[in-house]
Amino acid sequence: MSSHENNVTVSSLKTIDYYQKQQNARIILTLILLVFGIFTIKNFIPALVWGGIFAIACWPLYKKVKQKWPFYNHYNMLFPFLFTTAVAMIFMLPLTWIIVQFVNETKSISTWLTHVQQTGVPIPSWMEKIPVGKNALEHWWTKNLTDPEDLAYFIHNIQEWIVAFTTKIGSQVAHRGILFFFSITTLFFLFRDGDTLIRQSIIASRKLFGRQGEAIAQQMIITVHGTVSGMVFVGLGEGIVLGALYAISGTPHPALLGILTALGGMIPFCSYIVIVLVSVLTLLNSSFLIALIVFLLSVVIVFAADHFIRPTLIGGNTKLHFLWVLLGILGGIETWGFLGLFLGPAIMAALDLMWKNWVKEKKIHKS
Repeated sequence: MSSHENNVTVSSLKTIDYYQKQQNARIILTLILLVFGIFTIKNFIPALVWGGIFAIACWPLYKKVKQKWPFYNHYNMLFPFLFTTAVAMIFMLPLTWIIVQFVNETKSISTWLTHVQQTGVPIPSWMEKIPVGKNALEHWWTKNLTDPEDLAYFIHNIQEWIVAFTTKIGSQVAHRGILFFFSITTLFFLFRDGDTLIRQSIIASRKLFGRQGEAIAQQMIITVHGTVSGMVFVGLGEGIVLGALYAISGTPHPALLGILTALGGMIPFCSYIVIVLVSVLTLLNSSFLIALIVFLLSVVIVFAADHFIRPTLIGGNTKLHFLWVLLGILGGIETWGFLGLFLGPAIMAALDLMWKNWVKEKKIHKS
C-alpha cells in the first residue's frame, strides 16, 4: 500500500471519527433539551395527553365531516375551531348542569340544617317500611335527632364539613377547568395540523423503529378507539337506559343519577356503587319491591354490558385478551388517574403486539 493510500485512509478515518463525535454530541444535546423541555411543561403534560386522546377518538368522524364541509380547501382555521367547540360543548353542558344542581342541593341542605337546628328531625315515614330493626332505629333517632339541643354539635360539624368540602370541590373544578382549557386548545391545533403531524410521525417512526413502530402505534390507536367505544359510549348507554328506569320507578333526581351512572359506567365496577345508592333512595321514596326490581334490573344490565359488550368493543379489533384489557384499565386508573382509562389498555395492546412479533421472529429463526 502506497503512502498516498495510507494518507487517504487516515483522512477518511479522521472524517468518520469527526462525524461520529458530531452525531454523539447531537444526541446528547437532544436528550438534554428533551429533559429540560419535559421539565418545563411537566404540569401541562396531562392536558397534552388528553388533547391527543380526544383527537385520536374524534379523528375518523372529523375527517368524514370535513370532507362534506363546503369550504373544504378554504378557511382551514374555521372548521377545526367549530369542531373543537362542538367537542367542548359535549363535556361542558352536562358538567355545568351537574355543578348547578350541586350548588342548588348544597343551598337546600344548608337551609334544611338551619331549620332542623331549631325544630329537630322528626321520625320519617319511610322508617315504617323497614322490615328488620325498626324499633331500635326509632329509639336511636328519638334519642339523638329529635331534640334540637342534642343536634347543635352534630349540625355544626356537618356545616363545617360542607364548607370544607365545597371549598375543595371549587379548587378542583378550577384546576380541572384550566386543564380542560389547555386540552381543548391542544385538540384544536391537532385538528388543524393533524395531517402534517401524522406524516411526520410516520417518517420519524420508520427512522427510529422501522415498520414495526408504525404497527405498534396503529395498535395503540385502535385500542384507544375501542376504549372510547367500550368504556365511554357503553357508560353513556348505561346512564341513558338506567336513567329511564330510575324515572319510571319514581326515584328522585333520575337525570342526575343517570349522569352519575354514566360516569360510573366508564370505570369497571363503579356502576354498582351508584346502583346501590339508587336502590336505597328508591326504597326510601317508594317500596321495597320496587327498589328490589330496580336493583336487579340494573345489575343485569350492567353485568351484560361489562361481560359481553365491552370486551368485544375494546379487544375485538386488536385481539387483546379481556384480562389484559381489564388489568390495563384498572392499573392505568390506579397509576395515571382517569387518564389511565385510555393509556392503560393502549400500553397493554402495544406490549401484546411486541410479544407476538417477538415470538413470531423466534419461530422463524428456529425453523
